[in-house]
Amino acid sequence: MALPALAARALGRPPLQLEQGAPARTTCPRRHSRVEAELAASQPGSVAASVRASPPRGVSLGFNSRPLQDEPPKAFSFLAGALCARFFALLPRGRRRRMHDLRRRWDLGSLCRALLTRGLAAMGHSLKHVLSAIFSKIFSPFSSFGNMDEKSNKLLLALVMLFLFAMIVLQYVCPGTECQLLRLQAFSSPVPDPYRSEDENSSRFVPRYNFSRGDLLRKVDFDIKGDDLIVFLHIQKTGGTTFGHHLVRNIQLEQPCECRVGQKKCTCHRPGKRETWLFSRFSTGWSCGLHADWTELTSCVPAVVDGKRDARLRPSRNFHYITILRDPVSRYLSEWRHVQRGATWKASLHVCDGRLPTSEELPSCYTGDDWSGCPLKEFMDCPYNLANNRQVRMLSDLTLVGCYNLSVMPEKQRNKILLESAKSNLKHMAFFGLTEFQRKTQYLFEKTFNMNFISLFTQYNTTRASSVEINEEIQKRIEELNFLDMELYSYAKDLFLQRYQFMRQKEHQDARRKRQEQRKFLKGRFLQTHFQSQSQGQNQSPGQNLSQNPNPNPNQNPTQSLSQNLTQRFNSNLIQKESRGRQKQGSGRKQSGSSGSNGTNDYIGSVETWR
Repeated sequence: MALPALAARALGRPPLQLEQGAPARTTCPRRHSRVEAELAASQPGSVAASVRASPPRGVSLGFNSRPLQDEPPKAFSFLAGALCARFFALLPRGRRRRMHDLRRRWDLGSLCRALLTRGLAAMGHSLKHVLSAIFSKIFSPFSSFGNMDEKSNKLLLALVMLFLFAMIVLQYVCPGTECQLLRLQAFSSPVPDPYRSEDENSSRFVPRYNFSRGDLLRKVDFDIKGDDLIVFLHIQKTGGTTFGHHLVRNIQLEQPCECRVGQKKCTCHRPGKRETWLFSRFSTGWSCGLHADWTELTSCVPAVVDGKRDARLRPSRNFHYITILRDPVSRYLSEWRHVQRGATWKASLHVCDGRLPTSEELPSCYTGDDWSGCPLKEFMDCPYNLANNRQVRMLSDLTLVGCYNLSVMPEKQRNKILLESAKSNLKHMAFFGLTEFQRKTQYLFEKTFNMNFISLFTQYNTTRASSVEINEEIQKRIEELNFLDMELYSYAKDLFLQRYQFMRQKEHQDARRKRQEQRKFLKGRFLQTHFQSQSQGQNQSPGQNLSQNPNPNPNQNPTQSLSQNLTQRFNSNLIQKESRGRQKQGSGRKQSGSSGSNGTNDYIGSVETWR
């Protein structure tokens, strides 16, 4: 007790004496200094000392092997406290207040850290007991093999490590959100259909049009080494740029297209020839004009390809036309957004019947250099806008309606002829695809031309057109402006899905027929080996073999010799059966002759003879 008293005298205060019956003063830093708290805690039996020695509330003494105990105070700590108190007395009042607040915060921070540490330790201890109880219940049948607490901890750690390793491997193998392993459909069906993901309602498809087998079966005998040519009709904003890139960069060919960095066009030559097999934007460029339509391509492509040759030396080519269609509303909005960014397509020629349209036949919707920044309402209000029913106009034969001269016939008759012409040309095309069905488009192209792509097509559901928010009134107005395209797209979608289903069924039937042929072939091989083993097992003399086959041919096929042996054995078996039947007939006649004229015996004899 000498050191606490010495520290009290240094502070200029009387020694701390606890009154009888008075409540003990706690170590709250708001009311007492640190020195007073230490003096109060140093006295044995004080409440402060018991508070510091006891564990926090909610923590049992069994948490640690021994309770936390403070070390006994030392002399220099009290002397340092006394000197610090004298030093603080010399400071101004404001500085002392700030120093006191700093010391109080430090004490509160230490107390909070201690409480947090003990609280976390208590939670960990409780969680350990809970997990131990759970694993003891689960692995109670195996409790005789050793200490279950240690085993349960090791098993839990192994499971956690396995789960983390699986997550790392899954993120490495499948970093995207479109992983097939994460879809519930992959677990519901044993063999998921890769073409079902882009069309969830394919099973509910009900055909509306009746097409013949020739319309559904599109099998083009395309010879890339010959003189045939694929012509791509590129309609604006239908995904034709992406499909054009697939044609020159994504097809497995004996001689792939040569695409140089920084150049849009690629060189697609036939194997062993310096002649192209593809007429498209990325192979020959816009040779017939920017986004040439059906009328322009059918009259321009033969002249461009064989224009330098004599008409008598031109080969008889097959021009296989292909194109891509899109939903009219999405295509219209996409074209509007493209025009907003400054697109004009002024380089389009619109050649029809050997001449260009006049300014009266094809007026412009804008007066400046472009139509950039135009609102949607202004884009829809222009009556000369070529975006209206663009797909029907580009797929039909415009010479049937007088090209762009609207005064040749009434509008209703003109629209009907254009629609029927577009449907007919689309149906007789070698191939057409839909932007909304990328995988099915790839499948039908591969089956039609017998050409396989290197990588799968990607279905993009988020486009510039999908980002445009329109109400029902505007959508109805767009559908009215593109009523011919709406009817053509409905017709094309029905034909497209029917072709896809027909080709899939044909593929399944061919696979089933191939399996049956393989079974027959394997069965024939088995019978062949079986008869060969039987023929080798028979011990026949060379003379007998020569008598059975007096004129052996050393150049004879083993299969033919085997078939001859089989026919000889079959004929010998028939001869033996006929001889046995004759013997039975003779015995039956003898029995019927000796039996007399009894009708029953005659009937039995006739039955035996028949047998």
